[in-house]
Amino acid sequence: MNSQDPRQVLARRLRALREEHWPEVKVKQAQLAAALTDGGKPVSVPLISSWESRRNPQVPPASRLEELATFFATRRSLDGRVPRLLRPDEMTVDERAAREELLEELLRLRDDALGAPRPVGAISGVSEIAESLSTGPYHFKAGEAITIVCGQLPAELLVRMPYTDPLDPDFIELYRYAELDALLELFGHLRAANPASRVEYRAAHELRPDDLSAHLITLGGVDWNLATTSLLDELQFPVKQVADWKKPGGAYFEVENGGGKTAHRPLLEGPDERAILREDVALFARAVNPFNRKRFVTICNGMYGRGTYGVVRALTDERFRDRNMDYIQARFAGSEAFCLLTRVKVANGVTLTPDWTLPETRLFEWPEAR
Repeated sequence: MNSQDPRQVLARRLRALREEHWPEVKVKQAQLAAALTDGGKPVSVPLISSWESRRNPQVPPASRLEELATFFATRRSLDGRVPRLLRPDEMTVDERAAREELLEELLRLRDDALGAPRPVGAISGVSEIAESLSTGPYHFKAGEAITIVCGQLPAELLVRMPYTDPLDPDFIELYRYAELDALLELFGHLRAANPASRVEYRAAHELRPDDLSAHLITLGGVDWNLATTSLLDELQFPVKQVADWKKPGGAYFEVENGGGKTAHRPLLEGPDERAILREDVALFARAVNPFNRKRFVTICNGMYGRGTYGVVRALTDERFRDRNMDYIQARFAGSEAFCLLTRVKVANGVTLTPDWTLPETRLFEWPEAR
């Protein structure tokens, strides 16, 4: 890569901060990772390394640059057994001034790296969005096909709905699909994050061979989405969806953990015939596509549609996607396959986006933390 490339300029500056900022000490990547905690856990050393890469550096989010500026604003960041970030009220006037000066420099270098000018005193919203969309598990190499797989509503439900008869002049084909909220949310995000790729959606029973060898993203559970069923069987995650809807408490996720099994159930309140969903449980799983080792499969599966929608939003909602992406990249760095079982809360009829940096949101993670 050209040494004058703005991304390399930022990478060199970040590397110099760690190695040369304090002449008497060279900060190790592991020390810096320990200080930049995410949800109480240190970020990964590979993440730090990716920002400093000499060949293909990754541009850190602005929030990470704020943390780096805080760390290098004072030598006291290294006091104590574990490096840490000082709170603003712990910093002296001079340290806060040093932080602001360094942050201004790093943000300017970051905007240069993203190719977007920044107005004086403000972070460029356009560059923030562009950088956010260009990373994470929903961004793929340009030109690689992406297929979203949904279940189809059963015939007994379709006959009770208007506009589902193909002979009806007002026929709406999408009404056949389950998980419409999740499908609409994800399709729009994928098109924005992968403008040079073909993004299509299919009912599970309509999948073609070319669809199976693309990047596959399945929405919904084992009741109606046969693709989710077959992939969970193929990939052998330690999570199983049990969907005995006729039995009270018979719908849950079962996880194998430490030689035993634990059931995670959604929370409903009220009588059975009018029960209100207060909290769903949903699975996010990621692995290499077993039908094409150069592609990936992603599973977004709630016990109810609310859970599926919420777990999709975890990585599409602009308020949460960057922190959730940072969490899974740090937590599962180096894992070819991983899964996370999450709570999805519902408040006043609205599905809330889960924040994976909060330990109480995460019910189960695999592989286990080292």
